[in-house]
Amino acid sequence: MEKIKIDIQWCDHNFGATFSNNVPGAVVLTAKTYDELMKEIPETLQFHIDGMVADGDDVPEWLRNGDYEFEYVLDTAALIRSCEQYASLAAISRASGVNERLLSHYANGLKKPRAEQRKRIVNGLHEIGRKLIAVV
Repeated sequence: MEKIKIDIQWCDHNFGATFSNNVPGAVVLTAKTYDELMKEIPETLQFHIDGMVADGDDVPEWLRNGDYEFEYVLDTAALIRSCEQYASLAAISRASGVNERLLSHYANGLKKPRAEQRKRIVNGLHEIGRKLIAVV
């Protein structure tokens, strides 16, 4: 099974996604919400594949047959924004130990965190998730 990497970014007031190089052609899409984007990704890819087939383009067999899975890679702003409906910046700040104002800068794309800072944010989100899962 082939993996298709989907790069997801927060672009001003929208989520944006691009498909990896193993998908022929350029595929870019945007959506107002993360959930909408996740719904549109497979639909957009299928539309792209159908168009390539109709145009007589060379389409890899694995792509034509749907023998693939998506691997999502979110930039830090998209990661924080995708969690907004579940956790506030204040909650993420408390869980990660990252200053709330700095998180806001990351969420708005004004600053990009170093790798270790991003790891703290991801670990904080995991901690929030573990606490929610533990609720009985």
